[in-house]
Amino acid sequence: MSEASGKYMDEYEEKNSSHRPRWPSPAYPGLVGNILPEFLSFSGCPFSEPPSTPQQPFPTLKETYDYLRDFAEPFIEKGSIRLNTEVVRIDELADAKGWDVAIRDWTLDEGKTHSEIWDAVVICTGLKKGLAQHAKWYRGPETHAGKRALVVGNGNSANDIAAHLAPVAQNPIYRSIRRSAFKHFVHLPDPRIQDVAPIKRFSVQDNDKARVELHDGTLLQDIDVVFICSGYIPNPTFLHVRAPNDISSDSSGLSPFMSQIDPESPQSRRIPSLHRHILYAHNPTLAFMGSVMCFTPFTIADVSSTWLGLAWSNEVAYPASAKDRLQFEKDLIEDIERRRADEAQETDYAAGLKRDIVAARPEMKDVLPDWNATTKAVRESMYTVKYRSLLWLKKQREQGALDEAVDGEDAGYRTQNVAAVPV
Repeated sequence: MSEASGKYMDEYEEKNSSHRPRWPSPAYPGLVGNILPEFLSFSGCPFSEPPSTPQQPFPTLKETYDYLRDFAEPFIEKGSIRLNTEVVRIDELADAKGWDVAIRDWTLDEGKTHSEIWDAVVICTGLKKGLAQHAKWYRGPETHAGKRALVVGNGNSANDIAAHLAPVAQNPIYRSIRRSAFKHFVHLPDPRIQDVAPIKRFSVQDNDKARVELHDGTLLQDIDVVFICSGYIPNPTFLHVRAPNDISSDSSGLSPFMSQIDPESPQSRRIPSLHRHILYAHNPTLAFMGSVMCFTPFTIADVSSTWLGLAWSNEVAYPASAKDRLQFEKDLIEDIERRRADEAQETDYAAGLKRDIVAARPEMKDVLPDWNATTKAVRESMYTVKYRSLLWLKKQREQGALDEAVDGEDAGYRTQNVAAVPV
């Protein structure tokens, strides 16, 4: 880890070293994003241009952290946001009378649980990890020096982690993949990373190392560390709802929210029964932010939360019956294969929400970003820009010129990332 990134993480650890529980970020030291600043900005709060060269326009972990902190601080100071508050359980009350929220307050009551009744609830946790050894817990390559490593997956986090490990871990770094990566997950080829077949069986040996059998019959022995980078699945285990139809409920009439969907179903990696990816169809006083998988999550969250605020204030209309609200999901499932193939769907979805918002509030037209052919073209160009930036960073590293290219505390982050590309 670089000195700057190490200092940043040390400060984080010091601030969070009490007995209070911690909810660590999945972001790892050395992370440099693959989204341009204009797609990381909330309405009325533009992302500052990163203090970097034109060849590397993507924000670092610290720059993104600083932006989010600066954005949130005014709301925290006004009391609109309550921190150090853990939601333990949410229960839907009978007869649409609201939600019983069990909360642990770690600021004043040292974790004592109490109950609060709320008229409406928004779940903003997005998607949760589905496997124990997950990329979420990756904190840099240094502790894995000289070890045999297996990375599972072929997306951004898998490619990043494999590249980070390559200069320090035992080569080759094995990367288990099921299919070729989407074009959005750009990375440089590295001879120290060996792609292998999907995993068939995984076991821990007597020496506390992993034995991994692949589907093509290959056997990987004595693996020291395995990182699961195979994505995320919905897991709001704290949320319990009333049965809308024939869902098995406990004696209180409540059942876990995700019991509405068969875990073995191909559709199990989604939040069920949502209208416009936001409103819970059976009770629209429950909403979700971050349920839709997208490549520009900040801007999608921006337009989605604006739509929700106007819907709950009765300025944006939505279907009156649960049946009609479920039609969105029905159409979505029927069209799922086309949606996977058609990347225009993200911009079409955001454009549709903006149309609803502007119809209710015309003054929002120039506040929210436009979602049109130009937006799509700029978004698509990000992946070419990212690939070129990796090539530039690699060249700078090879020439030993990186320290001259960037300076200050941020240099540590970029150095860490550049160390991940082959030299």
